[in-house]
Amino acid sequence: MASQAFPKAHRLLTSDDFKAVFADAPFRASHKHFLILARPNKHTAARLGLIIAKKHIRNATERNRMKRLIRETFRRQPPNFSGIDVIVLARKGMDSLDNRTLIDQLDRQWLRIARKALAASAPESTG
Repeated sequence: MASQAFPKAHRLLTSDDFKAVFADAPFRASHKHFLILARPNKHTAARLGLIIAKKHIRNATERNRMKRLIRETFRRQPPNFSGIDVIVLARKGMDSLDNRTLIDQLDRQWLRIARKALAASAPESTG
């Protein structure tokens, strides 16, 4: 069961961590049901923060399902996704998606974020 853990090193834990991403998020991926904000960090691991508001997803069981699926798709990202702080904000109606659809949409958005981050870091390494 330890392999399924989501360690503290992979989580945004403090309000300062969240504020830093909100203040400067050069990488964004928007979807009808959620928004992903991301920025490079000083850590080696990619870190995830979740904002799943009761206002948008009333049922606690559904909020927990959303969190579980977001963490699961985030955990599966390749190693080149490291060094990024990410926040996922749920929007109204996110809980209407079935698991397969949500996973597919999240995977697409993770790919967009990874491409944007790679493109942003490429000029620095070549110049």
